[in-house]
Amino acid sequence: MSKSTSPYPQLSASGTGTNVVSHAGTVLLLRTAEKTGLAATLSTELAGFRKPLARHDPGKILLDLAISLAIGGDCLADIDQLRAHPNIFGSVASDPTVSRLISALAADADTALAAIGRARATAGSHAWTAAGPAAPDHDIDGQHPLIVDIDATLVTAHSDEESAAPTFKRGFGFHPLCAFVDHGTDGTGEPVAMLLRPGNSGSNTASDHITVVQDALAQLPSDPAYRVGKKVLVRIDGAGGTHALIEYLTKRRLSYSVGFSLTDTMTAALDLVPKEAWTPAYDSDGQVRDGAWVTEITDLLDLSTWPNGMRIIVRKERPHPGAQLRFTDRDGLRVTAFVTNTRRGQLPDLEVRHRRRARCEDRIRASKTTGLQNLPLHGFDQNRIWLALVQLACELTAWMQMLAFTEVPARRWEPKRLRLRVLSIAGKIARHARRVRLRLAATAPGVDVLVAGLNRLAALPASV
Repeated sequence: MSKSTSPYPQLSASGTGTNVVSHAGTVLLLRTAEKTGLAATLSTELAGFRKPLARHDPGKILLDLAISLAIGGDCLADIDQLRAHPNIFGSVASDPTVSRLISALAADADTALAAIGRARATAGSHAWTAAGPAAPDHDIDGQHPLIVDIDATLVTAHSDEESAAPTFKRGFGFHPLCAFVDHGTDGTGEPVAMLLRPGNSGSNTASDHITVVQDALAQLPSDPAYRVGKKVLVRIDGAGGTHALIEYLTKRRLSYSVGFSLTDTMTAALDLVPKEAWTPAYDSDGQVRDGAWVTEITDLLDLSTWPNGMRIIVRKERPHPGAQLRFTDRDGLRVTAFVTNTRRGQLPDLEVRHRRRARCEDRIRASKTTGLQNLPLHGFDQNRIWLALVQLACELTAWMQMLAFTEVPARRWEPKRLRLRVLSIAGKIARHARRVRLRLAATAPGVDVLVAGLNRLAALPASV
């Protein structure tokens, strides 16, 4: 017998292990679904799609699919990761049953999506109530509003899917428009609306933005009615700087902070701004940023065709090395602008608040690692259902972090790190005194975080 020169121990592997559970950390997501009432409300809202004598509940099937996406799945068949562990996940539907349900939901997509939306809104309300001070809407007011970020992204289609079309970046696929509630610097965020659109849809289509705003407001725990009030701020990049959208936000009395494209006339007005009117800009930490300044040019422009109360705030800064200036830039400085109806606050504070819209890119990146990277189904309505599953998976993950990891760094971890450090922790099923116990791997680096999170969830009251 030769001696091994490998630096790793030599093992003999077999597939005969029993009662071993991979992804045992996923019980955090299960407990979150139970505490927020998501499992029950999905079953209630989708009861109309359950056929007589059916064994599997449609709500349970959708929740299982969402959990499979939350742990890294990217197609319907990845639900088999849950099916392999009935002691943890219960009875999980077969692939044909899952496929038939998706087809049935897609056949009446508007009704199905409305039912899923109601279930999400109810569970979200329970989650935010249970979170208390950690909830995004805790102590919000006109100066510290609840922020809803809206942005679009491109999703490549690798086959000839229904309504896939060429994109402005010379790709082929879809151009969904997404809205996320920002949980602030101490947290992540959660999706509240996703509108699936063909790849050739416009970036600044006002009707699509208005639809997403309406859907996002409907998902908020409190019913804001038509005139929402300044406690909710809608934050969008330059694609939202249209007359129709700004007028809509104004009519609903929403706060807004929207990117704005300057015309040549507006840019020329910058020459009328005295040097002392330019205020040093702040960085993301609230400190003065060298080489960047902000000012307001509202009173220098004719804004009679725009809604009352709209302010135009301009930022100029030295371009980064190698950056190419645009025609609208002035005096060798990069010039950008945004509009807002917020009346109070220092200009640098309002400007840094707008630039924090970049956190929406983090939410989109997290969504793409949770099923948005690829739309695996052929039908457009089928992929609309898939998008609802992506939102469920992202929301469930965000609620879990908000409720279980309130005071630990894991509150801000992105999905990839959560899966590696917490959700992928293995365990073993043990039975004693008529009880089933899950023994988690004691040497796993994140087991303390997992156990503490489970204890915190267990202490929360059940949803009513």
